[in-house]
Amino acid sequence: MTILVTGGAGFIGSHTVVQLVKAGHAVVVFDNLCNGTAEALRRIERLTGKSVPLVEGDVRDRTALDALFRSYQVTAVIHFAGLKAVGESVRQPLAYYDNNVNGTLVLCQAMQAAGVRKLVFSSSATVYGSDAPVPYVETLPRGRTSNPYGTSKAMVEQLLTDLQVAEPGWSVVLLRYFNPIGAHPSGVIGEDPRGLPNNLMPFISQVAVGRLPELAIFGDDYPTDDGTCVRDYLHVLDLADGHVQALGQLVAPGLHIYNLGTGLGVSVLDMVRSFERVTGRSIPYRVAPRRDGDLAAFWADATKAQRELGWQASRGLDEMIADTWRWQSQNPQGYQD
Repeated sequence: MTILVTGGAGFIGSHTVVQLVKAGHAVVVFDNLCNGTAEALRRIERLTGKSVPLVEGDVRDRTALDALFRSYQVTAVIHFAGLKAVGESVRQPLAYYDNNVNGTLVLCQAMQAAGVRKLVFSSSATVYGSDAPVPYVETLPRGRTSNPYGTSKAMVEQLLTDLQVAEPGWSVVLLRYFNPIGAHPSGVIGEDPRGLPNNLMPFISQVAVGRLPELAIFGDDYPTDDGTCVRDYLHVLDLADGHVQALGQLVAPGLHIYNLGTGLGVSVLDMVRSFERVTGRSIPYRVAPRRDGDLAAFWADATKAQRELGWQASRGLDEMIADTWRWQSQNPQGYQD
């Protein structure tokens, strides 16, 4: 199979490309490099011994997509491309709806014209909304989302659901995942956010390596055991393996939804203490005001993915932290080193 990976030069996309190549798939990456880097693909070639072509372009650019589908015999698409910071989405909602919703619409139109009707979509646990009971299970309806990022993911899910109903020949998998962290165990590729990190783990690791003076913990008055937010963290390679497994569900037409998570909740303070224990590094922090759009606590019920995909998270928190630190300590400035 030849798999088109949109956003394949980013954090999750690059790790998924590695696992796809290991599984024997041919891969082509389409990325505008706003959150990714071509250096990641050069390093993937070192890791795998395989060259992965990069086509630079934006998923909102129909002309560029049409040209790609003419040039490559694409079998299926894994769609990561999009903006992903909760707080930024509150400040810039139009950018999120344009990139995430309109980008997916244009991609699907190009796929439709090319006769490619197999799609794995990078969705999010945020689609369950602010009132959903935990653990989140796939039978829950999409809820009242708490930020434009989550709303954009829910809108794309509805778009793809309606498309599959209208054109039953489509095979669509919606992967709702939780909080990916970690890095490739080689330390060769990892998470390298632009500017101040929006996610907890790269924030911690950049403090540990000396790039940032201290960690900001956004709120310590949530209704959790220690007052800080609780999330379900999973290793990025476990998440990548979930995408590889999901390709098997594209054999027959239909719509499938899966959570990808560990089922375990870890608080911000628990993560800081665990990082200090595993790495031996001290993490100074301060408590900052809550961020708009953050929920107190959520984690996954991932039994459906285990039952139907044969997938479950296999890497524990200590391994996630050790792999993150290996990447960050070997690449203090990320891909700029």
